[in-house]
Amino acid sequence: MRKFRKKFWPVYEHETATDKERAMSDSVRILGIDPGSRVTGFGLIVAEGTRYSYLASGCIRTPSGDFAGRLREIYQQVGKISREHQPHEVAIEGVFVSRNVATALKLGQARAAAMCATFALDLPVFEYAPRQIKQSVVGTGKAEKVQVEHMVRALLKLDGQIQSDAADALAVALCHASLRNSAVLLAASQAQA
Repeated sequence: MRKFRKKFWPVYEHETATDKERAMSDSVRILGIDPGSRVTGFGLIVAEGTRYSYLASGCIRTPSGDFAGRLREIYQQVGKISREHQPHEVAIEGVFVSRNVATALKLGQARAAAMCATFALDLPVFEYAPRQIKQSVVGTGKAEKVQVEHMVRALLKLDGQIQSDAADALAVALCHASLRNSAVLLAASQAQA
């Protein structure tokens, strides 16, 4: 005959539950960024607990020509978007390691330009791997772009098409919103332990 040990779960006071509910229900504006040296997608959402609503999205298309000029354009446009929409947090896609080292370096520089543009507002920046973003939004880390776009439209209740890079940026923001809620609950429970 097997005997099972009872697990004892911590009992939280009423104030703790209220604090957790408040942290989960506060409205947070999140700027998601899908960096690229030619096209950088951006997407802004509002997260209220587990409810998400769309604010804005689009693509920053850099001019052909010198690479420094493209980085300058990314920096200026992301800075303008940040000042206009006043996000509380920034989520950015991490560098995808590819076989082409030069491409990975350019992508890293485009990421840095976008991130630096948000520093003037002293915003916290969170980084997510491409696979983690797909897993969070679609349910599989191997999702195709079409699947990501479909889920972004469904989660944000959007009609019509979304530009591919803008959909990816909205997916980054949704990933952060989802994982952020988990992090808030985890932090609250660890504070009581």
